[in-house]
Amino acid sequence: MRSLSDLTRRDGIALAGFLLLCLAVSGVGGAITATSVDTWYPALNKPWFNPPDWIFAPVWTLLYIMMAVAGWRVWRTPASPGRRNALLLFLVQLTLNLSWSLLFFGYQQIGMALVEIVTLLAAIAANTLVFWRLDRLAGALFVPYVAWVTYAALLNLSLWILN
Repeated sequence: MRSLSDLTRRDGIALAGFLLLCLAVSGVGGAITATSVDTWYPALNKPWFNPPDWIFAPVWTLLYIMMAVAGWRVWRTPASPGRRNALLLFLVQLTLNLSWSLLFFGYQQIGMALVEIVTLLAAIAANTLVFWRLDRLAGALFVPYVAWVTYAALLNLSLWILN
């Protein structure tokens, strides 16, 4: 991996592109979430470990930024089939991430969202491993994402059971 002093204009544009992509997914997911977060979601029975609503936006924003930086770092590694596959997996997990918001908040399908989040978690874990092999910091940047989505999956399961 090149040092920060070796960053080129192309690197900066690519980082901006990764940030734009991840924050766009965040924005679309947030817009979907907003359709239910003040109406349907508050009416659900929640488990004791449900966090306060205000925590979700800052945590997800930070996670999306970390995802973007991780994807960008892998993009900067030498071209290879492994890099291509890692970046494709990155797009898959990002798509699954957005799909969960659509299923849970958009369609209010807690059970379907549960199945989807388990798939998402597997994709994130796989993405973490392939990123780690190409760039350890990129893999490490995904660890909080794995932890948060594991927590979100347990929350989703609890909401499904309670409702």
